[in-house]
Amino acid sequence: MLKTDWRAPRRGRAQEVEAVTGTVVEDVDTGWVGAVVRVEKAGGMQVVHLEDRRGRVKGFPLGPGFLIDGAPVVLTAPTAERRAQVQAAQQAASRTASGSVRVVGQAARVASGSRIWVEGKHDAELVEKVWGDDLRVEGVVVEMLDGVDDLAAAIRDFRPTADRRLGILVDHLVPGTKESRIVAEAEKVSPHARILGHPYVDVWQSVKPARLGLTAWPVIEKGRSWKHGVLEELGYPHSTQADVALGWKKILSTVRSYSDLEPTLLASVEELIDFVTVP
Repeated sequence: MLKTDWRAPRRGRAQEVEAVTGTVVEDVDTGWVGAVVRVEKAGGMQVVHLEDRRGRVKGFPLGPGFLIDGAPVVLTAPTAERRAQVQAAQQAASRTASGSVRVVGQAARVASGSRIWVEGKHDAELVEKVWGDDLRVEGVVVEMLDGVDDLAAAIRDFRPTADRRLGILVDHLVPGTKESRIVAEAEKVSPHARILGHPYVDVWQSVKPARLGLTAWPVIEKGRSWKHGVLEELGYPHSTQADVALGWKKILSTVRSYSDLEPTLLASVEELIDFVTVP
């Protein structure tokens, strides 16, 4: 008994594929290769228009007679749902992770004199992942502070001006804390430095817990290392600094865009970027 479909064409049987914008196909009869730019009715029939790599556009009857990656297909008119999916994907691709309109074809600007300071490596990596594209366009560099204990002195050393501004993001900036007292003193140094923060013990908490499958971040008792405790509660290795670094990479990998971060952090970072990029 024959176990194969001996009547099947050499390239296989044609599969139906919706002719959505951007799909690259080849017309079997003419060898024309192009991306779908539109489907329309013309002369009582549906026509698919294909644009080749030189920008030339040619129309073909919608239906059989096309190849995708060498496999035969029957092109069908795209449904409204599929068109909406493609449009949403195109819109997403035109935005940066921060939600800004992506600037295409512009090289990173030479670094300006303005700076944004953050408290540590993890803060810097998170800002880079979400706002990096925007900051490169503006020519703003993010630098790490080694803590904020000498923040006022650091601002004096930087000597910010109207054309060389300084934005500073501080962790755990809530009333009554050591950080709030340090910031209150540092704010007196210069009107060209702006200090904002977030209420979280660590910038990790600014990632929405739902991204990790949680309803809330674990509560770690005083006297216990917060990061090590969180990693233990999450079931991650937590004994060494290497474990902490790996755990943060796992957390950071769940962040896709600004929508995965808490609004309090978003507001502070956006305001700092606006402050240091004022013409």
